[in-house]
Amino acid sequence: MKTLIAILGLTAMLGAADGAALYQKCAACHGLKGEKAALGKSEVIAGWNSAKTLEALKGYKAGTRNTKGMGALMKGQTAALSDTDMKVIADHIAGLK
Repeated sequence: MKTLIAILGLTAMLGAADGAALYQKCAACHGLKGEKAALGKSEVIAGWNSAKTLEALKGYKAGTRNTKGMGALMKGQTAALSDTDMKVIADHIAGLK
């Protein structure tokens, strides 16, 4: 039984999303610390709280946010993200300084 619990715990740890790793895809446009206006068109995301970022990511994924601007590009970027991935990324961005 202890072995099963240890295996389940290890599996959960290995499957846990890493905000810094997930954010690497974002950093190409937003900068390592969220300091850039992506492609010179977006807001700087450094300093955004987790809730604001999560709302934005969910809106992009749903195709309801910024449909005439960067929304189409961001829809593609967020398409494969799970709700957990988006929360982890949002928490990571909230910690960027």
